[in-house]
Order: sequence, then C-alpha cells, then structure tokens
Amino acid sequence: MARKAFNLRQNYRYLLSKPIPISQFRMNSQQLVNQIERKRSFLCVGLDTDPRLIPSKFKQEADPVFAFNQAVIDATADYAVAYKPNIAFYEALGPKGWESLQKTMEYIPSDVFTIADAKRGDIGNTAYMYAQTFFDPASSGLNFDSITVAPYMGHDSVEPFLRFEDKWVILLALTSNPGSHDFQMTKSEDYTPLYERVMRLAQTWASPEELMFVIGATRVDFLQKVREIAPDNFFLVPGVGAQGGSLEDVSRYAMNSRVGLLVNSSRGIIYAGDNPAVDAKREAHKLQEEMSMYLDAYYIK
Repeated sequence: MARKAFNLRQNYRYLLSKPIPISQFRMNSQQLVNQIERKRSFLCVGLDTDPRLIPSKFKQEADPVFAFNQAVIDATADYAVAYKPNIAFYEALGPKGWESLQKTMEYIPSDVFTIADAKRGDIGNTAYMYAQTFFDPASSGLNFDSITVAPYMGHDSVEPFLRFEDKWVILLALTSNPGSHDFQMTKSEDYTPLYERVMRLAQTWASPEELMFVIGATRVDFLQKVREIAPDNFFLVPGVGAQGGSLEDVSRYAMNSRVGLLVNSSRGIIYAGDNPAVDAKREAHKLQEEMSMYLDAYYIK
C-alpha cells in the first residue's frame, strides 16, 4: 500500500512537471486582440444565471438555465468578446447545473473568449484536477480558455493551471468588494501593499500571454498604478455598471498597446428586462458603442 501511494505521488509530480497540450484550444492572445478590434468592443458578459431571477417564460423550458443563456448569447454575441459563467450558479444546481454549463459552453461561438469564474485556489494534485475539470474537454467535456484563481496559497497553487498549453490564469489581484481592504491593501515592512507583491511575483511565473489579473473597476485611484505594475497583461475588470465603476476611467487609465482589457457586465445586461433579445441586446450594444468611443480615444497600437 505504501509503495502504491508513493507511485501515485510520483505520477502526479510527473504530470505537474510537463506541459499539457489540449488539441481543442479556443483562443490565444492575438485572436483575442483581433476579436476586440473587429467588434470594436472589449465587453465580457457575465452569465451569473440564477433560476430565481430569470423571466418566467424560460422556466417552462426543459433546461431553463441553458434556455436563458442561449437567449442572452444570441442577443449579445455581436458585441461581446468574452463570456464568463460564474461557476457557483451552476454548482448550486447539482448535476443539472453542470449539464447546463456544458451546453452553454458548447453554444458559445468558438471565436469568443471564455472564462470559468471559479476562483479556485489549492495546491498540487488538487489544483491539477481543478485545471483538468475546466480545461480538458476529453476529461470533463468543458473547454474554457481561462479560469479565475485565488493566489493566497502561492506559486504551487497556480502553477498546475499554467501547465495547460494555450490556456490562461486570471489571478485575483485588486478586487472591488469592501473586504478587499482586509488583506489586499495591507503593507509589508517596505510599505508595499500585498496586491502589488502578488502582481509582481506572479509575473515571474508566467508571461502576459498566459496570465491576466482581476482588477475591480471601482478602484479608480489605483488603475494607473496597477497598469504600471503590469504594463503588458490583460485585466479582467468587473464592477462597471451595477457596481458603479466608470468605463471611461478604466479605459483611460488601464488600456495598453493591445487594449489589455476585458470589462465585465453581468446583472446590468442579463437582467436588463424580461426579453433578452431586446433588453440584453440594448444594454450590450450601449456598452459596445461606449467602448468603441474609448478605443478611438485611448487605444494606441
């Protein structure tokens, strides 16, 4: 038994020491930039689909969550360059939720970037299994481009995700929730805040071609600072719209030479009204038009 356990550990070490090719990869950095330029948009639509909040007409469907997501995607695909299912909303529904998630992933156009908003953060073989769940379609049926990861446990909790070729880690850095002050803003002896230490160290783990950061849109006073810390990385920016973040400020202070932004809107789009074909489309188009204006103003290749 002891030898068997040792062999299992050796196998995990081998797995974690080798790049893992995924033949069905979805989108790389240049493809993402091309999509942004073509659609004149850096909009990410968050699919935080709550069965209690979706319009009643979808609740009559065999799979209400998927039917609603399908309608939202149809309404917003011309304006969105990314979709971000919040995994908690699907996990809470048990096996049916995972089925809805898988069907949603299959429905999202293949030229649109996908984010598993899972905020995983564990070490070794556990992190590897999380990565396999969201990145390996042969294993789980899911094939996300990226996943949000919590960095609190350090390098060995992030590295297994980076082993999957052509996939991205989106690391929590400076979030917009009130509790972010509890840890992210605490300073070390040299007065460097924790979020800055996380961002600087993480850039030694991976290139800007495989590492993004979550930066809250409501932290306007920090946008220039975080762009100085990570000049070449993409930022996933929640907090615009319902949470009060300013799209213009985000664009002005955080855009880089490859745009470098995915700005997320969830509730403001998907729950804009009872008819996604009209209401979600209207709100997504409104954001896209504003983004197009800021691309003209602040995007310098």
